[in-house]
Amino acid sequence: MASIKEQIGQFFSNPVFLSCIFSWFCAQLIKTLIKLFSGKIHSVRELFELMFWRTGSMPSSHSALVSTLCTTIAFRSGINSDVFLLSLGLFLITIRDAVGVRRANGIQARELNRMGRVLEEKKIMDFKAIKEVQGHTPAEVAIGCLLGFFIGVAFSEL
Repeated sequence: MASIKEQIGQFFSNPVFLSCIFSWFCAQLIKTLIKLFSGKIHSVRELFELMFWRTGSMPSSHSALVSTLCTTIAFRSGINSDVFLLSLGLFLITIRDAVGVRRANGIQARELNRMGRVLEEKKIMDFKAIKEVQGHTPAEVAIGCLLGFFIGVAFSEL
């Protein structure tokens, strides 16, 4: 049996793990470059937050990651494997959440914040804004899925 050190080394060199990390990083990099070149980043802090933390925008890094996961597992274990079916379930839940639930929550939060500011301006109540979680448009999710699929194929061919 392999030692813990060998197992950790195998984990970090696993093509499925590497493809997922690469896919997420590429999506975040593309997203950051789009915002940078469109003049929507105004500080180094904002640049790093977007690169490593913020969600939303084009392309969806969540979609890219689960698409890569599903693709590399399909190539390595086959589409009839239990682990592929598990990854497919994770993929479907993530995509539905990104384009549906999280997007709807963001729209609701934006409207609640707008109404709260109006009520505060009219001195009706004190208001503290709530976080506006960004979901994704169907196009952002689709591009993320395509990016993830192609990265998954590339890592599966290694």
